[in-house]
Amino acid sequence: MAALLKRLLQHWRPLAASGRPVGRREASLGTDTGVAVRVRFAPSPTGFLHLGGLRTALYNYIFAKKYQGSFILRLEDTDQTRLVPGAAENIEDMLEWAGIPPDESPRRGGPAGPYQQSQRLELYAQATEALLKTGAAYPCFCSPQRLELLKKEALRNHQTPRYDNRCRNLNQEQVAQKLAKDPKPSIRFRLEEAAPAFQDLVYGWNRHDVASVEGDPVIMKSDGFPTYHLACVVDDHHMGISHVLRGSEWLISTAKHLLLYQALGWQPPHFAHLPLLLNRDGSKLSKRQGDIFLEHFAADGFLPDSLLDIVTNCGSGFAGNQMGRTLPELITQFDLTQITCHSALLDLEKLPEFNRLHLQRLVSSESQRCLLVGKLQALVEEAFGSQLQNRDVLNPAYMERILLLRQGHICRLQDLVSPVYSYLWTRPAVGRVQLEAISEKVDVIAKRVLGLLERSGMTLTQDALSGELKKLSEGLEGTKHSNVMKLLRVALSGQQAPSSMLGIQR
Repeated sequence: MAALLKRLLQHWRPLAASGRPVGRREASLGTDTGVAVRVRFAPSPTGFLHLGGLRTALYNYIFAKKYQGSFILRLEDTDQTRLVPGAAENIEDMLEWAGIPPDESPRRGGPAGPYQQSQRLELYAQATEALLKTGAAYPCFCSPQRLELLKKEALRNHQTPRYDNRCRNLNQEQVAQKLAKDPKPSIRFRLEEAAPAFQDLVYGWNRHDVASVEGDPVIMKSDGFPTYHLACVVDDHHMGISHVLRGSEWLISTAKHLLLYQALGWQPPHFAHLPLLLNRDGSKLSKRQGDIFLEHFAADGFLPDSLLDIVTNCGSGFAGNQMGRTLPELITQFDLTQITCHSALLDLEKLPEFNRLHLQRLVSSESQRCLLVGKLQALVEEAFGSQLQNRDVLNPAYMERILLLRQGHICRLQDLVSPVYSYLWTRPAVGRVQLEAISEKVDVIAKRVLGLLERSGMTLTQDALSGELKKLSEGLEGTKHSNVMKLLRVALSGQQAPSSMLGIQR
C-alpha cells in the first residue's frame, strides 16, 4: 500500500483557486430519461439490521420496483475496526426474510461487483490518483495527536471542531521531505468555497458552503482504505446508481459529494433524503435498543408485512395512512414526490394490531393457511413436546380449524401456544375442589353435558350449542346459568375468563 501511495503522490500538484461555475440542473424524478433506475442500500456491517435500516432499504426497493429498476445491496465495510462478526450475513438474511431481496449483492453477485467496499480498493486508489493529478486532493501528514489537540481547542473555545488545512499549501519539495519520513500519509480533498447547489427530491433546493464551516475532509486513510465520502461517490458512479435515497443526516454532506463528482468529471445521481424515523416520543432509534433489530421481531412472531406496513404507515410518500397494505400495494401507491420533510414517529405499541391484520389475511388464503399450519405444528411441538397426551392435536385439519376460529382474535401465531390457549393442545389439570367451589352440582352438570354431546342426530353448530347450554341449567335449583358456564370453562380449559374459549358463549 505504501508503494501505491508513493506512486499516487508522484502526480500530486497544488491547485489554484477554482473558477468553475456552480453546476445546476433541473430536478425531476429522473425516471423518464431512458436511463435505467438503479438504487442502492449501503449499510455498514457494524451492527445487525434494525427498523431504521429496513425503512431505508424498503423505500429503495419499492422505488426500484415501481420503475422496473434494480435494487442493489452494497456493504460499506471500510472501517475495519468496527465490523461486527455476522452482521454482513444478517443484513442480507433479514432483507430476504422481509421479502425485499436485492437484485445484486455480495451473496447474489451481479454485473457491478464486488459489492463489498473492502474488495474495491483499487477503484478508490484510481480515483485518488486522478484527484492528486489535478491538485483537487493533497497528502496530509498531521498526526492523530495534533488533530485531537485541534479538536479539544475548538471545543474549549465553544467552536465547531475543524481541520485547519495546515497541509493544504505544502509545495512539492516540502511534500517530498515529509514523505521520506512518513510514507503513509492520509489524503484530503480540497473543498471549494463555491459548493454547487442541488435540488433534493424531498427537501428541494439546497446549498451548503461546507468549506466555510469545516476543514478539508480525509478521503483516503493512511491504511489505504477510503472514507465514506470518497467510497460512496466512486461506487455510485461505477455501479451506475441513478438515484440515491438515504437518510437526511447525509443531506449536508451531499455538498462534499457533489464537489467530488465535479472534480472527477462525473455526472452525479439524483438525491432524495429521507426524513428520520424516530421513536414515538421523538427520540432517535438507537442500536442500543435491543428491540429494534429485525431478528427480535422475527423471533417474536411478527410478520414481515406488518413491519413493512408500520414503517411506511408512520411516514409519508403514500396517499393515506391506511393499515394493512401489502408490499405490492406499497409499490403501486408509492410516490416519491409526496414524501415530506417531517420526521416519521414510529409507535411500536401499534405493531400487534398491524400484525393481527396481516395474520388474518394469511389465514383467509388457503395456500398461506397451509404454510401457517406447518409453522403452528412446529410451535406446538416446541412449546409442549412430551406433554401432548393426544398427538391428534397435530393433525393439519384440526390446526386449520383452530386458525379459522381464532382469525382476527390473535395477533401472532405464537399466541396460540401461550398459557391461555394451552387447553387446545393438552388436557387442563383441574381439581374437583376447584370445580365444586363454583357449583356443588358438578356431577349433574357433567352428566347433562355428556348426554347433550351423545344425543344422536343433532348438529352442534355454535348457535344450536348455545341454545342447548342455556337449557342445561333449567331445573338446577340455586344454580345460575352463568355458574354453569363458568364451571364448563374451567373444566374444559382451566381458564376463568370466557374470551379464550372456542365456540362457547355466556
